[in-house]
Amino acid sequence: MASIFAHGFLAFSLGNSLEKEMITSKVLWTGIFLSIIPDMDVIAFAFGIPYESIWGHRGVSHSILFALITSTLISMYFIKSLKHSGSSSGIFIFLFLSMVSHGFLDAMTTGGLGVGFFIPFDTDRYFFNYRPILVSPIGIDSFLSSWGLAVILSEIKTVGLVCVLLLLSAFVRKRFITKQNQ
Repeated sequence: MASIFAHGFLAFSLGNSLEKEMITSKVLWTGIFLSIIPDMDVIAFAFGIPYESIWGHRGVSHSILFALITSTLISMYFIKSLKHSGSSSGIFIFLFLSMVSHGFLDAMTTGGLGVGFFIPFDTDRYFFNYRPILVSPIGIDSFLSSWGLAVILSEIKTVGLVCVLLLLSAFVRKRFITKQNQ
């Protein structure tokens, strides 16, 4: 898996590259949370659920269907319950991309059994051909090691670059639009 830092920073960058009227701080923090939450499936190990099970790590919680259902329900909450003023489709797209990006990053790592993108329709696990991110260790002690540092460095080279480009393009776009409107 990629580290929670990479997952969260990608959602943060995506949210901050969108219009502030659409992505309020509550929506942004929700997107960051959704980008990290699929890894809560590691608790399956404590219950004896094997990694390769659809309920195991990188299983159903990493699927596109799970991201679609979760982001739809939470978008509906923001739009209806909170009378959110932002674009309903924009909120959904941001939350969906934040959550589904988790599996995409994990499919770019060098270890594990792959990602169950299509569970429950297909139980196979997948990796992308491009796998530049070192797989993150599970657990704080393992992460605070030379292995954890190597993971962070591999994420800075890949995910960090994408995040910087997202934020830079948003800055340029906002700067251009502001000057255009003056």
